Amino acid sequence: MPHVIVKLWPGKSDDQKRRLSRAITDSVTSILGYGDKSVSVGFDEIGAADWTDKVVGPDILGKWDTLAKQPGYVSP
Repeated sequence: MPHVIVKLWPGKSDDQKRRLSRAITDSVTSILGYGDKSVSVGFDEIGAADWTDKVVGPDILGKWDTLAKQPGYVSP
């Protein structure tokens, strides 16, 4: 714990995902005080055509009041 899931459009390279995963892990361990072995990071690639139904609706608008950072491209 914690497990971080990054939802993004397809097309990012394995190197970009590896670098982002490392940056997330570094931030989680330094800010929250967890050890490196306690952190996991996953990636869900979701195409643009499915983004609204699979991400915007359930994860953004459906959880608007719990988001630590709201996006600028949509509002409730």
